[in-house]
Amino acid sequence: MTARTILPGATVGVLGGGQLGRMLAHAGGRLGYRFVTLDPTPDSPCGQTARQIVAGYGDREAARELARQSDVITYEFENVDAGVAAMLETESYVPQGSSLLYTTQHRLREKRALEAAGARVAPYAEIVSLDGLRAAAEKLGLPVVLKTATGGYDGKGQWVLRTEGDLAPAWAEASRTGTGLVLEKFVKFVKEISVIAARRPSGEVRTFPPAENLHVRNILHLSIVPARISDAVRAEAERLAISIAESLNVVGLIAVEMFLDADGTLFVNELAPRPHNSGHYTMDACRTSQFEQHIRAICDLPLGDTALLTPVVMVNLLGEHMEPLMKWLPACDMEAEKLGVEPKLHLYGKAEAKPGRKMGHINVLAPQTGAALAWISQSDIWRVHEA
Repeated sequence: MTARTILPGATVGVLGGGQLGRMLAHAGGRLGYRFVTLDPTPDSPCGQTARQIVAGYGDREAARELARQSDVITYEFENVDAGVAAMLETESYVPQGSSLLYTTQHRLREKRALEAAGARVAPYAEIVSLDGLRAAAEKLGLPVVLKTATGGYDGKGQWVLRTEGDLAPAWAEASRTGTGLVLEKFVKFVKEISVIAARRPSGEVRTFPPAENLHVRNILHLSIVPARISDAVRAEAERLAISIAESLNVVGLIAVEMFLDADGTLFVNELAPRPHNSGHYTMDACRTSQFEQHIRAICDLPLGDTALLTPVVMVNLLGEHMEPLMKWLPACDMEAEKLGVEPKLHLYGKAEAKPGRKMGHINVLAPQTGAALAWISQSDIWRVHEA
């Protein structure tokens, strides 16, 4: 595919109408781009800020209509139909291509690509039978994690197996998913971090500062920036992200999630070829947000400065947090002033607040991350989540 520069005033088509598409449209709109999205849910978060084609992701005629209305097409989450993305490559301009999407939609393909890029991954094995699971678990050593090869997110499609007695029940449940299965050695990590890299077709690459991520019930709870890691680990994490972006010929963003073990070794856990939850801090704390950077990259404009302007903690707002948040909002500024922090609220425009559903986030800007964490911990909002 021949790279081309897409100038402001053009229309960006987005496969997917969730919150990531919404924030892409906000950032790109400020640059002068127009947006159209394809999503099956009427009045989707992105559809509230862009024209929307209401159709399923596998609807080829709807995808062709998206192509007709767009000068460039991107995707906001990796579980869109790779076949549709491949079709659009022949009928429109999709600078991210479908190859990376195809790779990151399957854990085995992703792991092999990571190894080819020089990254360390947790020891793993493909699983096709209960006997194969038992043999692989013995070889890798318990505990291990059984994962579906496709479709898992926020902890879905994963089973932590700590004893031999866990194997048969996990196989019985996992094999019903009808997808391939991968067994991974459980990495005893001390921190989870992520680095988001951006690459444009001309080859320029930039990384955002690493985020230290804390999960609760397998859903991202906090991202702390600067991450509480050594300069050597920070440099290696950024080097890995750049190497992966270049090896996979990424265009746009690639989020690289990593485990840090007690010896200081980094294991790459998974990739996301799109804006990422752990990069939301960039919206208020960096010179350029991840969303603006993604638009710049796919349009082959010079990438923006990724410098961190202030320490920040991003905290997710799930469905169960919305009611206590609304009660706390009138008083939260007084508490913030006492601690010298500045909370920035971002809501996604979703119609229904369901438990575990990502409804928004708050970026807490602070003189140091400890003050931001103190502001978060003093409220009753997230205790509901952590209980």
